[in-house]
Amino acid sequence: MSIETKNIELECTTNKGCDAIELVIQPRAKDLGEFSVRRSLPSAELKTVGPWVFFDHVGPANFPAGTGINVRPHPHINLATVTYLFAGEILHRDSLGSYATITPGDINLMVAGKGITHSERERPEVKNVEHTLHGLQLWLALPEKDEEIDPAFYHYPSASIPATTVNSVPLRVLMGTAYGLTSPVLTYAETLYVEAHMQTGQTLELPNCAERAVYVAKGSLKINDTVIPEFSMVVLTAAEGILIEATAESRIALVGGEKLTKRYLDWNFVSSRKARIEQAKQDWVAGRFPTVVDDEQEFIPLPK
Repeated sequence: MSIETKNIELECTTNKGCDAIELVIQPRAKDLGEFSVRRSLPSAELKTVGPWVFFDHVGPANFPAGTGINVRPHPHINLATVTYLFAGEILHRDSLGSYATITPGDINLMVAGKGITHSERERPEVKNVEHTLHGLQLWLALPEKDEEIDPAFYHYPSASIPATTVNSVPLRVLMGTAYGLTSPVLTYAETLYVEAHMQTGQTLELPNCAERAVYVAKGSLKINDTVIPEFSMVVLTAAEGILIEATAESRIALVGGEKLTKRYLDWNFVSSRKARIEQAKQDWVAGRFPTVVDDEQEFIPLPK
């Protein structure tokens, strides 16, 4: 799925606001028929934030009975996928034999390593009734030394994710360490992923890391006099003490971490080596990837 992005021109009335901001990206929503996706990463202006190479906002989508998410088996290499839902449910199957339903607050971490195949569908009891899906799907580049590790799948239930309240703002540290909390979710490089739910007028100071960005999944924010509208990703500088203020009830995702070496992305493949991606494409066409256990009848062909 290819989604165009555009920049928002910033009109800063204070130098401090602009000093905190490198770029604001406003994804253009792509209608996929039964639901929409907004893609912030990669964009023409920015490919990565720390180890994060892909950022999709799925929905919110309302499905009548008999319809829903139905992503056929497809492959990945040299990355880890991170799925987090605000509403709804997704059924994950993969070539390792994993079978897991992700529900709001859980985290699914799928480490592709040297190669994995997976599908994303819905259980019949979900698909057969009217339902909603809303969440974020992200990809992490693996450090070069870990790109070819054995694939793995980890499911972290909501109760295992640490939560706290900072300045009356409830937040959860989904990955990494922030606000005195450390998530149990496995990381391979310095990685940060925090979710917060802010009410109008509330403020939150952001933790520092090498690279970071805030996505506004709902509502709107202000950094000094610069307004960050809904469905925007604001890429921040290394300035310390950056304070965000909610100008409406807002749900945000803060992502960041250490900058890795250059990555190439083609279809579902991410790698530090172009030749590795070409090999993966040939392997998929030739049927050399393992099949998804109990979901072997369908697959997504390599795009031409």
